[in-house]
Amino acid sequence: MSTALWLFALQGVLGAFDTLYYHEWKARLPAHVPGTRPELLLHATRDFFYALLFATLPWLSWRGAWAAVLGAVIAAEIVITLADFVVEDRVRAPLGGVFPGERCTHAVMALLYGAVLAHVVPELLAGWRLPTQLTLAPVAIPEGLRLVLGLMAVGVFGSGVRDLYAALRLPGGHWPWPAPQGTPP
Repeated sequence: MSTALWLFALQGVLGAFDTLYYHEWKARLPAHVPGTRPELLLHATRDFFYALLFATLPWLSWRGAWAAVLGAVIAAEIVITLADFVVEDRVRAPLGGVFPGERCTHAVMALLYGAVLAHVVPELLAGWRLPTQLTLAPVAIPEGLRLVLGLMAVGVFGSGVRDLYAALRLPGGHWPWPAPQGTPP
């Protein structure tokens, strides 16, 4: 699991770059609601799943039926990501499309996630054979990595809240970007 967590930390760095640079700075997705609402809802949902993964994988052992729950979370994240690939093309068309560098970043992240899965799936299968319990079993990784993954959990959760807030068109959800025409401030 330690290799998976190192790869997962790299995934978190790339995800933060993708979110901050492409979604926020370049595309300014929160400023283009309601058009970008479907994409933001997918991002928010995925962010909450990622927060769960970042927060628990370094600390907990998912055993028995809990391994199936973790497998379902991972499968749901994959389905959301595939849906996002389709939705973002449609949603971003009026904004000039998905940026070429962003598409490349997404491809690298998909490959990296495959590498993460190559290490996590065997752990899930082994955990499935054990009695059902969610056990405190810290993975043997440096404390610095554990801390970084915890901070990533908080950061991606905050990003999910931000995307959900913007998607729901709550006051100031477009901030720091100018409000779209006809949107109350």
